[in-house]
Amino acid sequence: MKVAFDTNVLAYAEGVDTDAQRDAAHALLKRLPEDARVVPVQVLGELFNVLVRKGRRSREEAYARVLAWSDSCDLVETTPAVLLRAAELAVDHQLFIWDAVILSAAAEAECRLLLSEDMHDGFTWGGVTVTNPFATPQHVLLDALLEGE
Repeated sequence: MKVAFDTNVLAYAEGVDTDAQRDAAHALLKRLPEDARVVPVQVLGELFNVLVRKGRRSREEAYARVLAWSDSCDLVETTPAVLLRAAELAVDHQLFIWDAVILSAAAEAECRLLLSEDMHDGFTWGGVTVTNPFATPQHVLLDALLEGE
């Protein structure tokens, strides 16, 4: 089973917010199988922006971190088909277009879960369910993946 990450999960792992959020993101990532990790390219662009603006990192450091994430996860591009499906998703479900791009890319990569603290928990579209990986209890599919079942 593959899972996609929203920007907030990677930003937390980078220590942009609190130490508790960083530790929770690291614990999550440590338990996820490496071959299950997918990052939409849109997320890498957003991460660069968050690292520079909120994290006060240099552009060079933000670039290095984006490269590191791109090396450690499978990437899914924002193709014309992904963008058009995202626009339809944004219209039909009143999502922000960039959130819809991330969800559409996750569906394109055949992910079962999109890990996000910001999107509507439990929303399912295109075979992908949005779930907050830091919530208790965790989604049953995420629990199964983390337990290696």
